[in-house]
Amino acid sequence: MYGRDPWGGALEINATDSATDDDRSRNLQDFDKAALSRNLDETQQSWLLGPTEQKKKKYVDLGCIIVSRKVFKWTVGCIIAAALIAGFVTLIVKSVPKHRHHNPPPDNYTLALRKALMFFNAQRSGKLPKHNNVSWRGSSALQDGKSDGSTTFKNLVGGYYDAGDAIKFNFPQSFALTMLSWSVIEYPAKYEAAAELTHVKDIIKWGTDYLLKTFNSSADTIDRVVAQVGIGDTSGGPDPNDHYCWVRPEDIDYPRPVTECHSCSDLAAEMAAALASASIVFKDNKVYSQKLVHGARTLFKFAREQRGRYSSEMKLQFSTIRLVIGMSLCGLATTPGIAKHAGAFWGGPDYGVFSWDNKLFGTQVLLSRLRLFLSPGYPYEEILSTFHNQTSIVMCSFLPFFTSFNRTKGGLIELNHGRPQPLQYVVNAAFLATLYSDYLAAADTPGWYCGPHFYSTDVLREFAQTQIDYILGKNPRKMSYVVGFGNHYPKRVHHRGASVPKNKVKYNCKGGWKWRDSSKPNPNTLVGAMVAGPDKNDGFHDVRTNYNYTEPTLAGNAGLVAALVALSGDKSVGIDKNTIFSAVPPMFPTPPPPPAAWKP
Repeated sequence: MYGRDPWGGALEINATDSATDDDRSRNLQDFDKAALSRNLDETQQSWLLGPTEQKKKKYVDLGCIIVSRKVFKWTVGCIIAAALIAGFVTLIVKSVPKHRHHNPPPDNYTLALRKALMFFNAQRSGKLPKHNNVSWRGSSALQDGKSDGSTTFKNLVGGYYDAGDAIKFNFPQSFALTMLSWSVIEYPAKYEAAAELTHVKDIIKWGTDYLLKTFNSSADTIDRVVAQVGIGDTSGGPDPNDHYCWVRPEDIDYPRPVTECHSCSDLAAEMAAALASASIVFKDNKVYSQKLVHGARTLFKFAREQRGRYSSEMKLQFSTIRLVIGMSLCGLATTPGIAKHAGAFWGGPDYGVFSWDNKLFGTQVLLSRLRLFLSPGYPYEEILSTFHNQTSIVMCSFLPFFTSFNRTKGGLIELNHGRPQPLQYVVNAAFLATLYSDYLAAADTPGWYCGPHFYSTDVLREFAQTQIDYILGKNPRKMSYVVGFGNHYPKRVHHRGASVPKNKVKYNCKGGWKWRDSSKPNPNTLVGAMVAGPDKNDGFHDVRTNYNYTEPTLAGNAGLVAALVALSGDKSVGIDKNTIFSAVPPMFPTPPPPPAAWKP
């Protein structure tokens, strides 16, 4: 029996269903190909054709979830693209220089401090180091000592030239070193913040190395010290000298006499003060510090045993208290007889004026510090309280409410009463006023009394700021009296090295006069030099030949550096209360140990 394939094509059907599976299989293959010309759906195709090549799955089994293959591809692609973008961005970020957190820009006092220290680099004598960083300076005076057959000191190379000439004076040079050391002892953190601590210590060591050459520093007892190298004489004598000749220090070829002294207590004591102060600065270098201490002891012994005057007045007091700091001479420093001899209770127009040749007020400030922080009590209290009261009185005289000192119309205090070269006294006063203000703050004292009136410590700092601001340009002439600071400063500084060009021409003694008398600006900039300053009418003449206006000095710049570092940076960073007294032994006897515990 034959039946009709409902899908098309003939099928043979056996009634008895006796056909084998192979027969049925062969019959199925005898399909009507014409019938397949019609479109078949998937069910028909799968039934007719049986298993065929499977189509790609549209879903992906991820184990816990089944997702569309298309979605899966997009997801993986996006992840890869994101990873590539992130890696590219990371590469860019790493390749770009990092912007580190910077401290706030330095204030004017810090900027001026950095320049003021550069002046000492320009004043160096001897074989200059490679890092001296003053392009127009070179090694000079390499025959100092050797050129004078009468001296026993043959190696006097080094040290600093005093001012615009080439003379090396031990007295003002020692004072300058003492001031620098004092400022480092009080404000090491501020020097560190200004990145100048290493520099200032290098400046101090250059000077103390030289001072150790100017006497027999290895001996316990000496009979002479060098007072100066070089000589100044403007009379026009037959022999060239360091005042008559106007030449660069590098071109000096004439003999430089050495001046020795055998009884100069004030000079030797000043040198001792410089070495004693520096010994604290270099306390971490035990060998060098002890060498400085030994030299200071030797000089001070000479000062006390070989009595005599180098300057017009003998003032041992400042050296004495500096040695108190480095050693243990508190009893000597507070002896009423010495205080009276030093003029601690005298008045006079220059009372309270601290300078290289009058150390009294600096001594009073230091002894006030001793009282504030060590409180030695009996038997020192009476004399220390007297010094402390004197300090307070002088601080009162700096304030505009009092009439001890006049002021110019521009506000500059006239500590030298209208005489020339005022700034060296002003910077010293600014330093001591700021320092005393910090002493009181460290002692938790908000101020002090001037008669019946109480004044805050801020008033002292404000006084110091107004004076230093005047020097830096806040004055009627709008001129900075520190060379290289600001846009308007003296261009014709009274200075041989700065005024004679470095042009490989060696000028003789008189040949350099044309540079001295020229009205042109100096060819070399004496960065950081504080000139002598204006007159009592705030007037200033930028004239090279007038040293009363335009000559800088070691002592003046040392006071400027001290004042600037005291005012610089964060006000909350005060003094180092302990270092300056680190070498002072206990002032009270050590109490006996407690008795042993009682045993039955």
